[in-house]
Amino acid sequence: MSKTESEKVVSVSSRGQATIPKEFREELGIGAPGRVKFVRTESGEIVVRPIHSATDLRGILADSTDQEGRSPTQRLEDERASDAAAEAELLERHGADESSDR
Repeated sequence: MSKTESEKVVSVSSRGQATIPKEFREELGIGAPGRVKFVRTESGEIVVRPIHSATDLRGILADSTDQEGRSPTQRLEDERASDAAAEAELLERHGADESSDR
């Protein structure tokens, strides 16, 4: 271990929770309550990174897919298309009714 590295051993609860040592929380600026993300590096190590804003989450789902093999972006696009089609159908079905009421 280099002089810049430090390590602490912590326990993991039955619920999968571990406490980040105070020294690391202070150094990383992680408040309570706070959020962190776990990143697996190319070498296989797990790194804990603080999340200070929503932009820190960008790319977190980049390589994930749902049960149908769709990326999060494709799933969102599919849901938007489905919503637009349902809205168009409702307007077609009920739009004439509303205009005759006026």
